[in-house]
Amino acid sequence: MAEHEDFSALLSEFEQKTPNPSSKAPQVGERIRGRIVSIGQEQAFIDVGAKAEAVIDVAELTDAEGQHSAEVGDTIESMVLSRDDHSGTLLLGRGSGRAVHDSAELENAYANELPVEGLVSGVTKGGLEVQVAGMRGFCPASQAEIRFVDDLDAFVGQRLSFRITRFEGGRRPNLVLSRRALLEEAARRDAEELRGRLAVGLVLPGTVTAVKEYGAFVDLGGIEGMVHVSELAYGRVSHPKDVVTPGQAVEVSVLRIEKSEKPGRGERIALSIRALAADPWQGAEQRYPVGAPVKGMVTRLQPFGAFVEVESGLEALVPISELGSGQRVSHPKEVVNPGDTVEAIVLSVDSTRRRLSLSLDASAHEEAANLEAYRPGADPKAEEAVGSFGQLLRESLNKGK
Repeated sequence: MAEHEDFSALLSEFEQKTPNPSSKAPQVGERIRGRIVSIGQEQAFIDVGAKAEAVIDVAELTDAEGQHSAEVGDTIESMVLSRDDHSGTLLLGRGSGRAVHDSAELENAYANELPVEGLVSGVTKGGLEVQVAGMRGFCPASQAEIRFVDDLDAFVGQRLSFRITRFEGGRRPNLVLSRRALLEEAARRDAEELRGRLAVGLVLPGTVTAVKEYGAFVDLGGIEGMVHVSELAYGRVSHPKDVVTPGQAVEVSVLRIEKSEKPGRGERIALSIRALAADPWQGAEQRYPVGAPVKGMVTRLQPFGAFVEVESGLEALVPISELGSGQRVSHPKEVVNPGDTVEAIVLSVDSTRRRLSLSLDASAHEEAANLEAYRPGADPKAEEAVGSFGQLLRESLNKGK
């Protein structure tokens, strides 16, 4: 009985390790996942769970610095480029184009929708001229990138990957290529991976794709989100273009993820650049002590006073009573205008309530200077030079000690 149980256990283990012969073998052009089992000088062997072996060129696992981007034991995703008819060995690629050498290989790549490598040799009317396997191919301008490219000359001299969208042999072969198709496929794969880990609070790198009056759109890697103008910076932003530009690399924090009401439109992702910046109100008491002189720019006027930006994201209020140097002021516009640079003195600061009050009163400047001269043990006559405003400042300073 024990021998029967041992045999059953061994048989079960064997069946688990042996691929099911009835299972469908990976097809050319299919993307599969596998584990790296060994890395040689030129090729690495991949366990893809199939009956046949799978290999990939070591160059596919090497970065620009010549270092391995994957090691033994890592799981990678790759594409089946071809199958050896005699041994059944699968040749894999990471999705980048491979070099082809003749029309037969071109035809095979076209039939199986495999990416090929081509050298961009020039710009022609409406697109790019590309050399592939000694043949002249054409990539329409609309197929060179996912988004519109204004200057196609930037591609000249580059070796890029393309998909063959039309292949007609003969004395004058017609070879039409698309780079956009491969980029969109890669973007869809990246988006699928990102959606699996997307969460509120996640910090991600991104690239600004467009700037509008109400905010900036950022590509997170196959998924696009928007940074509202209020989330670009702590300071007042007149237009997003003053902060970011298309193509700029940024780091963002995910604020909200909302499903779109329109079918097929995916999710709406609200992002923030401001959330990752230092809050200017932190340490404001130390940077702007009561009585300290400050310089800033008038940003806006209200009947009760003028707002002055003393640093990006930190706005102070000059009450109307502190604008006229003892003279009656009916409206702040009688003294200052938006855009004016002013010198003021700090009346009070409260970083918790995010409030900073200033005075433009010239006598306040003089009294603050007298207060600076008056210290315990100094000339007693200096105290007489300190008026009621200075007395209030001194009391405030003493309370802070």
